[in-house]
Amino acid sequence: MIEQISFEVPDGQLWVLVGPSGCGKSTILRTIAGLEPVTEGNLYIGDRLMNQIPARDRDVAMVFQNYALYPHMTVAENLGFGLKMRGMSSAKIQPQIEIVARSLQMSHLLDRKPGQLSGGQQQRVALGRAIVRQPQVFLLDEPLSNLDAQLRDETRAELKQLHQQLGITTLYVTHDQVEAMTLADQIVVLKQGKIQQIGTPQQVYAQPQNQMVATFLGNPPMNLLPATYAEGQFHLANQTLSCPDRWQSLLKTGQSIRLGIRPEHLFFSAPGEANGEANSLQVEVQLVEPLGREILVRSILPDPLTAPPTLIQFQVMPSVQLHPGDRVSVRLDFEHLLVFDPETGKAIRE
Repeated sequence: MIEQISFEVPDGQLWVLVGPSGCGKSTILRTIAGLEPVTEGNLYIGDRLMNQIPARDRDVAMVFQNYALYPHMTVAENLGFGLKMRGMSSAKIQPQIEIVARSLQMSHLLDRKPGQLSGGQQQRVALGRAIVRQPQVFLLDEPLSNLDAQLRDETRAELKQLHQQLGITTLYVTHDQVEAMTLADQIVVLKQGKIQQIGTPQQVYAQPQNQMVATFLGNPPMNLLPATYAEGQFHLANQTLSCPDRWQSLLKTGQSIRLGIRPEHLFFSAPGEANGEANSLQVEVQLVEPLGREILVRSILPDPLTAPPTLIQFQVMPSVQLHPGDRVSVRLDFEHLLVFDPETGKAIRE
């Protein structure tokens, strides 16, 4: 169920809908496509009210996660089926098929049937079948989720290039944060059928409006540190951080808050190197995960009174040798520090 959803996608842009399972992403696409009814409000495509317009007359093309190709038809027949159903002649259909096949690099596959294709090739056919129609709106419901990681990366880049060439207004649903950040002109973050934030990928990543957005985008996710404000300081477990001046007028003494800081904005210091610094915390290493270019370190604030302990993740270079049980200092980049209200979840802004 979706509630009070309202947004307008400018002509030719690609917007990505993200959010946890069941948040309403696919329902929005199905409603635009005419597969779900509009129970309240109005849906426009261009200047045309679509509430009562049947799906076949909406001039939208939708690509589903399962591709839904006709197994008894060749690739060429699958590509041209929608045009054939619209009454277009074979003489006009064939050039359209050839153009799309070239753009998707599958001209050599036109005589094959879906059962003879790889998953990535089937995905391209499903995309091509939608593109060949030249619709007003392109709807993509997790079209890359069935591909392996390398093919997903390659196809994502092809999709972006294809959108730049065609300029078709597109709504794209995904769980993949990388897809959302790299493809989108604007990201719409949803939770339980409600919009949490709309913005450019960088806006949503750097200036999340609430804790849900902050932790949903980003891998590893943003650290959220329970704290209390008092007399110009943040109190975390048995440690303190100096509170930047810009927050002091917004917070009250004794106020409970959560500090948000992304792992890339925490900087490792050798043991004892940063002790006593106003923007540093002493942490205990729990787990070390090599990731190739960097190492992800999972640590906690070493306070036996805190249950469960506060988790802090940060990244170090591969040359840094850390082990579970080590106690080290991490410095917070206060320029990227966020403060959230733990009751409402909303970011506290200057």
